[in-house]
Amino acid sequence: MVGEASPADAAAPASAPAVRAAAGAPAFVVLYPGGVLEGEPVLATGPAGPGGLVTYVAEAQPEEVIAFHRQKAEAAGLSSVMAMNQGEARAYGAAGDRSNLQVVASPMTGGRTSVQLSWSAAG
Repeated sequence: MVGEASPADAAAPASAPAVRAAAGAPAFVVLYPGGVLEGEPVLATGPAGPGGLVTYVAEAQPEEVIAFHRQKAEAAGLSSVMAMNQGEARAYGAAGDRSNLQVVASPMTGGRTSVQLSWSAAG
């Protein structure tokens, strides 16, 4: 259920330095420590304000990646609004007054995770 702590929350590397996923992205839009971008960020501005989409690979399990992004979103004042598990894939969503974040984390071979991170931040 959204809002409840999970065992993976303790695994999130909260003290690791945060690297923004894209230039100009809000403070809550960061890569999991050691994450490597797959291609250039897609950035746009629309009625909801500026936003973007990045994909990256992390040396972590999907649960760890989601816990990390949840922690960053909540620290920035966003509220958890969605969580989903489908097979081994995990998804998470958070929203605030004028900002939102969506994360989808899917396992890859070798203990790595493919991550799709999208956001908008009008405020």
